[in-house]
Amino acid sequence: MSCEHLICAHCSHPVSEGRCATCRAAHAELHRHGPQIPPALVLAGLVALLFAALMLRHLAT
Repeated sequence: MSCEHLICAHCSHPVSEGRCATCRAAHAELHRHGPQIPPALVLAGLVALLFAALMLRHLAT
């Protein structure tokens, strides 16, 4: 479904223009592209991976 043809019941403008909070929420709901991973979680995973690699290197020597 596209939001280009939807009219907001709150402000009576096209949802694609995002003039009110209701429009913006509907637009965000329609254009969600799956779960988003927070950047902090990605960074924590990379730090844990680096720590594991360093521990394996230390144990190998």
